[in-house]
Amino acid sequence: MSAYVRRGEVLVFGLATFLSAFLLFQVQPLLAKCILPWFGGTPAVWTTCMLVFQVLLFAGYAYAHLLSSRLTPGWQLAVHLGLLVAALSLLPILPGDDWKPTGDGNPVSQIVLLLLASVGLPYFLLSATGPLLQSWFRGATGGAAPYRLYAVSNCGSLLALVSYPFVVEPNWSVGRQAIVWSAGFVGFAILCAVSGWLGRRMVNLPVQEVASEEAVIPPSTNTILLWFGLAAVPSLFLLAVTNQVCLDVAVIPFLWIVPLTLYLITFILCFDGEHWYRRRSFVLATAVTLACVCVMMMQGAGGSMIAQAIVYFSGLFFAGMVCHGELVGLKPHPRYLTLFYLTISAGGAAGGLFAGLAAPALFHGYFELHVGILACGLLCLGLFLREDGAVWDRLPRWLPGTAGCVILLGAIFGLSRIGGTTESMLTVTRNFYGVLRVEDQAADGQLPARRALLHGRIIHGVQLTGDNSQTPTAYYGENSGIGRILRALEKSGPRKIGMVGLGIGTLATYGQPGDDFTFYEINPDVIRLANDHFTFLKDSAARVATVEGDARLVLERESPRDFDVLVLDAFSGDAIPVHLLTVEAMDVYRKHLAEDGILAIHISNLHFDLHPVLAGLAEAAGWELRTIVSPGDPRLATQTCFWGILGPNGAALDELLGDARRLPTPERQIRWTDDFSNLFEVLR
Repeated sequence: MSAYVRRGEVLVFGLATFLSAFLLFQVQPLLAKCILPWFGGTPAVWTTCMLVFQVLLFAGYAYAHLLSSRLTPGWQLAVHLGLLVAALSLLPILPGDDWKPTGDGNPVSQIVLLLLASVGLPYFLLSATGPLLQSWFRGATGGAAPYRLYAVSNCGSLLALVSYPFVVEPNWSVGRQAIVWSAGFVGFAILCAVSGWLGRRMVNLPVQEVASEEAVIPPSTNTILLWFGLAAVPSLFLLAVTNQVCLDVAVIPFLWIVPLTLYLITFILCFDGEHWYRRRSFVLATAVTLACVCVMMMQGAGGSMIAQAIVYFSGLFFAGMVCHGELVGLKPHPRYLTLFYLTISAGGAAGGLFAGLAAPALFHGYFELHVGILACGLLCLGLFLREDGAVWDRLPRWLPGTAGCVILLGAIFGLSRIGGTTESMLTVTRNFYGVLRVEDQAADGQLPARRALLHGRIIHGVQLTGDNSQTPTAYYGENSGIGRILRALEKSGPRKIGMVGLGIGTLATYGQPGDDFTFYEINPDVIRLANDHFTFLKDSAARVATVEGDARLVLERESPRDFDVLVLDAFSGDAIPVHLLTVEAMDVYRKHLAEDGILAIHISNLHFDLHPVLAGLAEAAGWELRTIVSPGDPRLATQTCFWGILGPNGAALDELLGDARRLPTPERQIRWTDDFSNLFEVLR
């Protein structure tokens, strides 16, 4: 075969591998962003998506292993082409509105079924492409080592991840992204078919190649288990770090992609060549960075966003380098490459299953990062002992692995017991939407004794104890924007008030006889805790109703409610539910407001300035916007807060708000739609 033809064949395999990896990692943030609003914008949406993708990756690798080891090249190509044709029939990939949750199902199972139905088969085939094409490549090139194609694959994955938050998301709507991705999948199918046709040459491998492979010793069980463990630990650490950062900083595609990008970079560097990884240096760096992670976790989430990101991401990078560097040192003869990749994907899926399913069931708090740190620490210790042969050789072969497993399982059992109540912490609960805790807080300086509902560092509500228990607190004080509106409307007779975000029901303190207050809350644990540990709801003079489910989806299904005021308070945390601030959402709110109804939106936030978004909503609806800022009062447990008040009549708003301090309307207006939004636009 001429050198020109050989280079052409290598190019075909390289392009097919690169494109498959690119599409594989572009579709992850695309679909996650698409369904994030449907499930409350919680970090668990991305974690669940990652879990599904990792399991599909394992399934694809298992399929590639069985296909290449059990079928002849001709049958391999026939089976794969048949599945590719079936996958093409499922395009485009966006899920329809009938997949939107109704509020009465398990979010995890709903996300799993949604992803399997919309992109399951295409993703499965893309996952199988890497090892399958490498197997075909060996046949087309007469047995050449294919590991460089793995580096090409990781480069495609890296480019996909880096380009998404900086190029794709800011410039293309979700619908357009899906169309372009689907077109790319068609191109991939063509390249894959050509690669399979070229790979049929493996039936004619030279006799000496076949004979040499028969002499290759297969990997031992211990080696396979080591492959598994070295893949599982960084996978667990990846999801744990992503979850931690999203909880403490923000739930945005950029912060999903950065840790996954670093994870892939470690693959690229390690599989590119052994010169990138030096065991002693990287093990020491891992130990130092994980110690910094521990310090950051003990300090809590109030520190600098940049400092948190640097520390957590550094720990992930060095841990990934150690694990993947050791994997490269243990890679087998190319004959066993599909088994090698199958084991790696199984380890990755196991790490994902632990972070996505086992940890929420076992732990009351977010302890999966603790488990990941401990596993990395044990791994570093084992590697140091392994490097020192004098010590390692004196140990029984079963002792290091067994001891490590016992320590890790003991830690998991211990962490699963943590989270019970204390004298000040009344209860802790964890579900798909996060960890909630109820605390009694003693008087401190000007702050009176109080009971609080907390989600991480975010305060969902505060109730004073004693005679002042019905005083509106937190962001709902008498001088806040919403406080002024509700007090001013008392003289107008019975009111109908809607509230998106229950908290502890503080707004119910403004209820008067004859009033109707309806609270919409997506998290069932919030509803239970608000009723069991706080008295705002039960002591209100108004008729109070609580509706479980995502407010936007529930309101879309309900008949017009004619609310006098509709209150949105879902943006003080870092998990911004963007779908509640789109032009389409505004249309839903207007449907449920009375003719002169008012929309009040709480926009106090540490990391995001939502003022321009409210200006965009007001402009799109032809309404007026008044933004009110009120100082906090420690004696009343109120906090400085910002409220955007929107209505069709500016003069009426001015009369209701009186002498409240107002911010000027921002010159910049941002219009978000269901199809296009970008949180980078509003970062402080």
